[in-house]
Amino acid sequence: MNDAPSRQELADFVVHECRLLDARRYDEWNALFTDDAIYWVPLVPEQPDGINHTSHLYEDKLLRDLRIARFKSPRAFSQQPPSRSHHLLQMPTVEEFDPAANRYVLRTEFHYTESQLDTQQIYVGTFWHHLTVHEGALRMTHKRVNLLNPDAALPAVQLFI
Repeated sequence: MNDAPSRQELADFVVHECRLLDARRYDEWNALFTDDAIYWVPLVPEQPDGINHTSHLYEDKLLRDLRIARFKSPRAFSQQPPSRSHHLLQMPTVEEFDPAANRYVLRTEFHYTESQLDTQQIYVGTFWHHLTVHEGALRMTHKRVNLLNPDAALPAVQLFI
């Protein structure tokens, strides 16, 4: 990708990212992040940051790598049998389109279902994808998952929302 991505390419990126998660292709999903990117699920609505406040998840590359390694381990008993996920997305909207700064921000409303045996968990919220073109390809510099009810007593999320 030599030029600025089109709005359709930005939206397609978000859809592709969620399809990788649903297909359990976590290494490919993790490769969509820049090395310094953060995956964040805040604990309360309008949480200003994940450094000075507790979060459900605040994962850099090392923590994402560790979680993915755990998914692959036969000793990950919480994943026997493996959980499955399904993302249902609204059309992503481009909230910021700044080719000069190489900065693109997308907002996507979602319903996420995680299932394991007879148990299903459903989460609803908004994704915020911060994207950049890095080495010729779109990459996430930040993914924020704003849950509709982040301050509720939620069960442990096994996978990546």
